[in-house]
Amino acid sequence: MTITFVPLTDPVQTSSSRRVAWLAADADGNPLGSAFLRLFTREGQDHLAELELNVHPAERRKGTGTLLLKRAVDAARQEGRRSLLAQAGAGTPGDLFLPARKFRKVLGLTFARLALAEADLTAVAAVAAEPRPGYRLHSWDGMVPDDLADTFTASRRAMDDMPMDDTDYGVVTWDVERVRAAARTIADRGDLLHTVVAVAESDGSIAGFTELVVPGDGRGDGQHYGTGVLPEHRGHGLARWMKAEAIGQARARHPELGGLLTDTADSNTHMRAVNDSLGYVPTHKKHEYQLDL
Repeated sequence: MTITFVPLTDPVQTSSSRRVAWLAADADGNPLGSAFLRLFTREGQDHLAELELNVHPAERRKGTGTLLLKRAVDAARQEGRRSLLAQAGAGTPGDLFLPARKFRKVLGLTFARLALAEADLTAVAAVAAEPRPGYRLHSWDGMVPDDLADTFTASRRAMDDMPMDDTDYGVVTWDVERVRAAARTIADRGDLLHTVVAVAESDGSIAGFTELVVPGDGRGDGQHYGTGVLPEHRGHGLARWMKAEAIGQARARHPELGGLLTDTADSNTHMRAVNDSLGYVPTHKKHEYQLDL
């Protein structure tokens, strides 16, 4: 079978990455599969590329995936990348494809969902209402307010020691412009960003945060982004407190929202326990693979 590959470049680049892609088709122009390669560009992650590869189920085991992978690997090497990451659902064809091509499993992820119509929202509200001496909750929509921009940016280092097992994910360095750019990206695609933070009463600094992104029409499922607490403020139940507040706000403000989604590294036992305690139910697992180039 003759396979043609059409290279594409994503016309929209972000401040932290750019993408290239290949579409595979047969001699009649019928699509067979695709590969999207994200090249991270910020210092600290510019050694890294991330791959999303898909082949139509009817066309698998015919060599299309292998050829698409070769193009992506060659491009990553030409760009001077050291590591190539890819994800596959546990037990899926990709979970067999990647390790057979020298990718090694570096991280397990558990995905979970809180069905809002079935959740014990009274219990969740009780968690949010519990006082945490020395701290108060605060929240905003969209872009961080100017008066909190610096302390919110500083609080992002709470994610620096997030369990990533053997993944060579580099160092994510945040500045105020990157924080604002991330919020703009969410707004530009029509989604709503809600942020809840725990503020230290002693100096007004942000001790921890949790972010939730909701579809612009307030329907379907929302997606939790980062949740983190600075090391010096851990041990006070702030992550559970903030997440409970975010759940309550989401239910009150978006009554047609179906559920909230989250994913957590299997080794992040603390955050998995937080999710379990708030009623999140595991739905599926994925594996993160890495190819050392």
